[in-house]
Amino acid sequence: EISEMSERSKQNVAHGLAWSYYVGYLKIVLPRVKKSMEEFSRANPNALACRDTWKLHILVPLSCDIYDDLEKADSNIRYLTNLTETTLTRAGTKKRVYKHSLYAIRDKDKLWHCAVEYATPLQSLYAMSQDESAAFSREDRLEQAKLFYRTLEEILKGSKECAGTYRLIAYDESGEAETHFLSREILWHLRQQRHEEYALCEGNQPHNPSMTLSSTELNIQISESDLPQPLRSDCF
Repeated sequence: EISEMSERSKQNVAHGLAWSYYVGYLKIVLPRVKKSMEEFSRANPNALACRDTWKLHILVPLSCDIYDDLEKADSNIRYLTNLTETTLTRAGTKKRVYKHSLYAIRDKDKLWHCAVEYATPLQSLYAMSQDESAAFSREDRLEQAKLFYRTLEEILKGSKECAGTYRLIAYDESGEAETHFLSREILWHLRQQRHEEYALCEGNQPHNPSMTLSSTELNIQISESDLPQPLRSDCF
């Protein structure tokens, strides 16, 4: 009965997508990110000067609107190259390839370099909201995007293998008409990573950009009762 209620309210959608994304992808690639960045840095010593940004930056737009080509999303974002590939045999596929793209983000006259990509499960949420048979409204999509972010954040926080290898960038771009909105969001996170250690030592609190959403804000927007509950009462 609990399972049916959860299914009707679509609480399992984002929860399942977040776990699948972690187990089937992030848990595999994130522990290898720093090694790939280090290899690139040795060959290009001037490109990746700040080690604090040697992470995979994962974009989480709450609109679930994803561009396949980041350069088309924002002209201040320029593709540089792919990092070293990871090749594994997975689920019957021989030599499955995992790789990340490195981008240059223009900040006035300066360039920042980072590995960045969208959280691909959001494409599924968007597609569901466009398919009548899924009975998935735009409001459902927004709530599930928030829940996906919160769930993924909690999963990654508890993952020792992935510690220090990622940066989640959740944002709400609804109503934004700014041409360089996306690069602005990424740049804020890159700057914050560079200055985080200094800010903590000095007791300064970094200022959040107006449209970037913190987990605290998302906690307020989603009540605890909205989260999927265990089917067994003796789980805890």
